[in-house]
Amino acid sequence: MFENQHVVEEQSVVDEFMLVEGEHNWQQDSAIQAEPQLTIPFPSFEQQIRQLRLAIFVLLGVLCLAVLAIGLTIRKAQYEWYWEQARGAFRDAFFRQSDYLPAAQQGTPAADVTAVSTTSLSLSDFSSNTGQKPTQLPSPSPLPTDHPTALPSPSPTPFPLKEAPEAYYLSGFRYEKQKANNCGPTTLSMMLSYWGWQGDQDTIGNVLKPTTRDKNVRWDELVTYVKTSAGWLDSMFRVNGDFALIEKFIANDYPVMIETGYYVNTLWVGHYLLVTGYDANTKTLRVHDATGGPDRDLSYDEVDELWQQFNRMFILVYPVEDQAKVAFMLGADYTDEAQNRQRALERAEQEAKADPKNPFAWFNIGSNLTYFDRYAEAITAYDKAREIGLPWRMLFYQFGPYRAYFYSGRYQDVEDLASATLEARPDLEESFVWRGWARYMLGRTNEAILDWNSALEVNPNFADAITALEYVGAR
Repeated sequence: MFENQHVVEEQSVVDEFMLVEGEHNWQQDSAIQAEPQLTIPFPSFEQQIRQLRLAIFVLLGVLCLAVLAIGLTIRKAQYEWYWEQARGAFRDAFFRQSDYLPAAQQGTPAADVTAVSTTSLSLSDFSSNTGQKPTQLPSPSPLPTDHPTALPSPSPTPFPLKEAPEAYYLSGFRYEKQKANNCGPTTLSMMLSYWGWQGDQDTIGNVLKPTTRDKNVRWDELVTYVKTSAGWLDSMFRVNGDFALIEKFIANDYPVMIETGYYVNTLWVGHYLLVTGYDANTKTLRVHDATGGPDRDLSYDEVDELWQQFNRMFILVYPVEDQAKVAFMLGADYTDEAQNRQRALERAEQEAKADPKNPFAWFNIGSNLTYFDRYAEAITAYDKAREIGLPWRMLFYQFGPYRAYFYSGRYQDVEDLASATLEARPDLEESFVWRGWARYMLGRTNEAILDWNSALEVNPNFADAITALEYVGAR
């Protein structure tokens, strides 16, 4: 009996547990069933197509931007050329008046250099630092050609030189394609690379022409850069070069840089070329041309016609310890700068006599006479060259006429030539400075100050403009 009662009690406990557990499970199931179900709708086929198209468009956009960025980096120089060409075409259409520099007016009188004194000039708006007006007009900086690098007299003891073979070519250059208005720094960069220099055209250009507007880097600026920024190297320039001299230097492992006329799309410009070899049999020079490409072969006749247009100027770069050797190779006709100019003058006179219609021969006569301060004779030669016809870009590169006319008192000629040049391309600091001095001497000081400030906009480092402004107390 007790046993049966115990079994009944156990069964009651089990039933009660099952009832409670069942209720608990039912509550859980109810809770689970009560939870909201999260469903993710699968996109339709049309939606998938639209999403795929959007992804493709985004990817293409990113690729286009990447290509554009790479293109802008790699082809920046070409884009700059396009801009310069477009800008030049605009100025040619609306500003440039002629394909030639203006000729001298018949009977142009020379001003009395002493007649225009500083006391008669309008300086009221600009007082000097000392509070006094200038009492003596300073000479504008001398032309670059006035003070070439002095070299020692040729050594009486000969240096061992290699005899020039029939043909000889140098190697070891790093060719560069020039950026806009940058042939001088680019050609010098290629020349320096031969001697182990590691920079490029921008390294030089950033120093010599801080803005891309600057159209020209003068030969003296290039020489100065070598002397001040490549300490183990020296440099010099001379005029009246010839092919025998080039052959001698190339054969003895010295490249030669020359400045010549040049034609780009039939338009005349000035240009530097780096001579790296020659062939005396075929009468050709091999040059690195920053515009036309590396290893170009040009005939002696072609080069000489263009080289004459720059008085056959050449630049040498060499290790400092080779200075005496270079002087020996050049000889007295080149180491003595006055003798070098005299020989250049005689050559130009012979060429003008042989071809009286050659404006460059007359121009070279004027430039070499200007070196000797023989201004009255120089302006006669320059007048003749202008009468025959000089390219309108001539005074982008050579400034002898400005100096000769200025010191002859023909200030209006200086202004006329500079204005014609600047109307074509308002990016020439030398022309701004010379026009400023002419206007200053004509009593138009405020206009002169504007010109000198314009020169600094083109080249903020141009010392001649800074000196002029300081002289009138405008800086």
